[in-house]
Amino acid sequence: MTNTGLFISFEGIDGAGKSTHINGLAAAFKSQGRQVTLTREPGGTPLAEKLREMVLHDAMDSLTEALLIFAARRDHLHNVIEPALTRGDVVLCDRFTDATFAYQGSGRGFDLGVLEQLETWVQGTPSGLRQPDVTVWFELDPAIAAIRLAGARVPDRFEAQPVAFFQKVSEGYAARAQTDAQRFVRLDAAQTREAVWQQLHQNFLQRGWLSSSAA
Repeated sequence: MTNTGLFISFEGIDGAGKSTHINGLAAAFKSQGRQVTLTREPGGTPLAEKLREMVLHDAMDSLTEALLIFAARRDHLHNVIEPALTRGDVVLCDRFTDATFAYQGSGRGFDLGVLEQLETWVQGTPSGLRQPDVTVWFELDPAIAAIRLAGARVPDRFEAQPVAFFQKVSEGYAARAQTDAQRFVRLDAAQTREAVWQQLHQNFLQRGWLSSSAA
């Protein structure tokens, strides 16, 4: 098993169950003695968390929304993700840039070319574009997600969107997965929690990143 830094992002619409399994994967890596940085986007730093609150709750146009998300991402990369990878940590991030293309690009209908330019500016490194080593996509019918979330909490600006919006978001995720299939792990999130975990755990076993004892 490798002890170099690993960058793993979790993606999916709200209600897909990613938050539950990101904690489970963190525990599995820790049980093997790995240092884990568990974080999220937008957010992950004091500044990025302030920007997150604005994005989730304040009215704004699509360009402002995209700029705030990428500003938060830049601070997050500079202050959390890159230092953790340099230390050799496993970085588990609840959403990253794929979410921006899915939500702002496909869901909102914002210009993908502008998002691609922002992605290049914000995530560019001397060795290329910083992307996760693996992106775990919890694929779920938006209608099922809506049932799971009904009455769970007061919805934010995104959670309050209709099912049709989340259908577009899902299509955005599918487009990203198609263009970078080597990076994506697609999980059937409609299954039971135990079955979804088995899919996830088996994939990381096959990569040699977890041992069979880390269940």
